[in-house]
Amino acid sequence: MSSLRLCYETFEFADIDIHVRRLRNRQEYQDDDGEAEALGISTSNWSLFGVVWESSILLARLAYSFELKERRILEVGCGLGLPSLMLSLRGADISATDYHPEVESFMKANVLLNDCKNIPFFLADWNADQKIAYPDFGTFDLIIASDLMYERGHAELLASFIDSHAKPVCEVIIADPGRGQLGRFGRLMAERGYTSAAIAPTSAVLLPGPDFSGGAERFVRG
Repeated sequence: MSSLRLCYETFEFADIDIHVRRLRNRQEYQDDDGEAEALGISTSNWSLFGVVWESSILLARLAYSFELKERRILEVGCGLGLPSLMLSLRGADISATDYHPEVESFMKANVLLNDCKNIPFFLADWNADQKIAYPDFGTFDLIIASDLMYERGHAELLASFIDSHAKPVCEVIIADPGRGQLGRFGRLMAERGYTSAAIAPTSAVLLPGPDFSGGAERFVRG
C-alpha cells in the first residue's frame, strides 16, 4: 500500500468522532498482483471503495441511534465502513462484507485508528452470478447498506443477497442517493414479506449536504 496516496479525515457525530484512513482521491490505483482485475474490478472502479460517500455518512448518522438489543448486524458493500465503525464504537455485534480485496486491510487500519473492537469481515460479492457460493457467515437481525444500486439489475441482486442472510424476523435499512432503483428494490422486498417506510430526516439526523437528493428507507419483516 506504500505507493498509494492516503489521507485521514474525521467525521463528527454528536459525542462520537470517527477517524477514517481513505484514499487521497479517486485517481489512486494499485493492483500489482491482479487480484482486483480477476474479480472483475476495472481500473476506473478500483478506487471507489476508498471514498466516503454521502449515503454512507447518512447511514452512519442513522446508526448513531439504532436500538442494538444484542442484535447481530451486517453492513453489505461496506467500503471504508463508516457505519460499521459507528456501530462498533457503540458496542454493537457488527460484521461487514465487500468484494474489493483492499477493503479488509483498510477496515483493520480504521478499527485500530478508532480503538474499537474488531469488525469481522467477509469477502463476498452480492453483485455476482448467483451460481457463485457465498461464504457461510450466517444470518442477521439487522442488515444495512448505502449507495449500492447504481446499475440496472442491482436491485434484484441486492434483494436476493440480503434475503439469503436475513433472519425470519429482520430489519433492513438502505441509504440511497437517488439513483432510481430504490422503488424496484422495495417491490422485490415486498415479495419477500417486507413492509417498508421512508426514514424522514430529523434535526438529529440531517442529510449529508444541501445537494444530496437521496434518503433512507427501512424494511421490516416479521
